[in-house]
Amino acid sequence: MQNKPVALVTGANKGIGLQIAKDLTKQGFTVLVGSRSLENGETASKSIGSNSHALQLDVTDENSIAAAAERIRDEFGRLDVLVNNAGISHAGRSGEPFPNGGAASGLLTVASLEDIRTVYETNVFGVIAVTQAMLPLLREAPAARIVNIGSTGGSLSWNSIPENSHRAMFGA
Repeated sequence: MQNKPVALVTGANKGIGLQIAKDLTKQGFTVLVGSRSLENGETASKSIGSNSHALQLDVTDENSIAAAAERIRDEFGRLDVLVNNAGISHAGRSGEPFPNGGAASGLLTVASLEDIRTVYETNVFGVIAVTQAMLPLLREAPAARIVNIGSTGGSLSWNSIPENSHRAMFGA
C-alpha cells in the first residue's frame, strides 16, 4: 500500500474527466483513469503523467466494475476519492452517427425507450454500481470522498425556467 492518496475518475479519458484527473495529480494524488477502452485510458494516462494509471472500467458492465475494484485493492489497498464522472447524453451506437432517430430531436417524448435505457444504464445505474463496488475500498481510507458529477440537464429547477432552451426536450 502506498502513502499517496488514490483517486478513481470514471470517464477520465477525455473532457471534464480528463481535466479532473490532471488536476488531482497536481494535488498529489495517484489517479486511476477509468475508461471503457483501455487503449483510450492509456493514451489519456500518458498525457497526465507518471502519477496516473489507466484502468479499464465500463460502468455498465458488472464484470468490468468488479475487475477494477479487485485491481485497486491488489495494487493500492484503498481508494481515497471516487469521482463518478462517466456519463452519456445519447446512446451513440456504432455505425449510427449522432444525432439519430428520436434522440436527434432532443425530445424525450419521441426518443426510443432503448436509447433512454442506455443513457440511464450509464448515468444512473452505473453511478450506483461503481459506488457500491468501491465502498469497501473507500472505507479503508482515513477520509474518503465520493464526488458525483452532473449537469444542468438533470436539474428540475433549471429545466422549469421557461427561457431555458433545453426545456423543450421535455415536451413542455
